[in-house]
Amino acid sequence: MSATAVQARPSSTTSADPTPRRPKGRGLGLVAWLAGIVFFLPIAWMALTSFHSESDAATNPPSFAAPLTLDGYREFFGAGGGASPWPSLINSTVASLASTLLVLILALPAAYALSIRPVKKWTDVLFFFLSTKMLPVVAGLLPIYLFAKNTGMLDNIWLLVILYTSMNLPIAVWMMQSFLSEVPVAIIEAAQIDGAKLPTILTRVVAPIALPGIAATSLICFIFSWNELLFARVLTGVVAETAPVFLTGFITSQGLFLAKVCAASLVVSLPVLAAGFAAQDKLVQGLSLGAVK
Repeated sequence: MSATAVQARPSSTTSADPTPRRPKGRGLGLVAWLAGIVFFLPIAWMALTSFHSESDAATNPPSFAAPLTLDGYREFFGAGGGASPWPSLINSTVASLASTLLVLILALPAAYALSIRPVKKWTDVLFFFLSTKMLPVVAGLLPIYLFAKNTGMLDNIWLLVILYTSMNLPIAVWMMQSFLSEVPVAIIEAAQIDGAKLPTILTRVVAPIALPGIAATSLICFIFSWNELLFARVLTGVVAETAPVFLTGFITSQGLFLAKVCAASLVVSLPVLAAGFAAQDKLVQGLSLGAVK
């Protein structure tokens, strides 16, 4: 009896093994899909409306079975005699890419000093960087406008480059400090033993290891710069007008041309969507390294 009982115990424990919780996993997956669809619906609606005529786009409720046309895109690109969007798109590209490049050049050494070779009270330094983002943008608008007016930099694309760099630099240092803290110090010490200087260590040792974090930081800085409207609206006119400012010109006293606005919004959003799609793996990998800890 005792031997039988002893032999029966393993079978009872094996039969009591927990089964995978598939219903719960399927439920979470369904919720994730529903959330993704909810967030995607406005973009899909905007894309569909951009291919409708103005009369069909203005119907309420919207006519999803209306015939498709490219008139909204033709008018956006100046086929109807309107202003060309290319100067504004080029200005946004120059301001976003140049400011993002400057942010990376300045943020990488700063993050290196705060993570791998930390300075005294480095947590206070990080808090100071982050506290600069707490100032309302409107509070600094008038001083910056007066400075730009007195220095003759109004309607200058390079003024936006400087502003976007200063605006994105604190958050970039904060993010990259978290990324670079994951870099093994032993690799850097080995490079120093081999005679590598600081620029070589940053470009050939630290940067390749922290590439996902650098890509995530670059994408976020690019999006912030591309979408910025307030400073571009106040500090630019005709020469340095950016794409978001160009979009505001579609709201006129004659009314809101919905199909044309949707076409313009979709075109202006494409660079950001393309950059996010191209770097989505690096973005997820970079954010998972600890940028949102």
